[in-house]
Amino acid sequence: MKKQWKSLAIASLMLSFVTASLAAERVRVTTSLGAFVIELQRDRAPLTVENFLGYVRSGYYTNVLFHRVIANFVVQGGGVGLDYKAKPSRKPIPNEAGNGLKNLRGTVGLARASDPHSGDTQFYVNVADNSDLDPLPTRWGYAVFGRVVEGMEVVDRISVSPTGSAGPFKQDAPIQPVVIQKVEIIADQPGAPAPAAPAAAPETPPAVDPPPAADAPASETPPSQPDQSSPPPQ
Repeated sequence: MKKQWKSLAIASLMLSFVTASLAAERVRVTTSLGAFVIELQRDRAPLTVENFLGYVRSGYYTNVLFHRVIANFVVQGGGVGLDYKAKPSRKPIPNEAGNGLKNLRGTVGLARASDPHSGDTQFYVNVADNSDLDPLPTRWGYAVFGRVVEGMEVVDRISVSPTGSAGPFKQDAPIQPVVIQKVEIIADQPGAPAPAAPAAAPETPPAVDPPPAADAPASETPPSQPDQSSPPPQ
């Protein structure tokens, strides 16, 4: 009986470790327009998630901007400081776009330049379904590594911010700066119910066509068109 009790105790302990390891990893992004929560998908994008969390743990995302906002497309930020200068970053990581995750509304992806393996700090949230950002046999895509599970209304609010030129950006920059005040890891309870799917998109202004890429400098931005023969627009 004593041996049986010990076996049950060990099995219970092992189960608790497994359950804890399967608990969702989440971060809260607090902005000047509200907060939203991202659930990370390490099982599909382990390199991208660990890269992102490394920056989160270091406090890198404290007081950076959502410097690019396009209604019905994406909101993007994470690498530009309040002075509109790019923050230094670590080495870029390999592109994990072939992980089966699609650029659907509410998903979060790693921004990059025209080089498919140039992603590092900047991330974006899809405000609409953006299949043009998914990979095809003939092109690289943009790696999705998480999804918004709370506060999608905040992302929508950011996405309809009036935009124009600011700092080095000629267009698509919020006229009233949208500041990422902090990004922090939040504890998740094992066994918590799965979050509901992101809400349907609210009524927003017509999609803004980004400017041609030919005359724009390279930056870590997802293009609105699949053609990646030239650097994407800022």
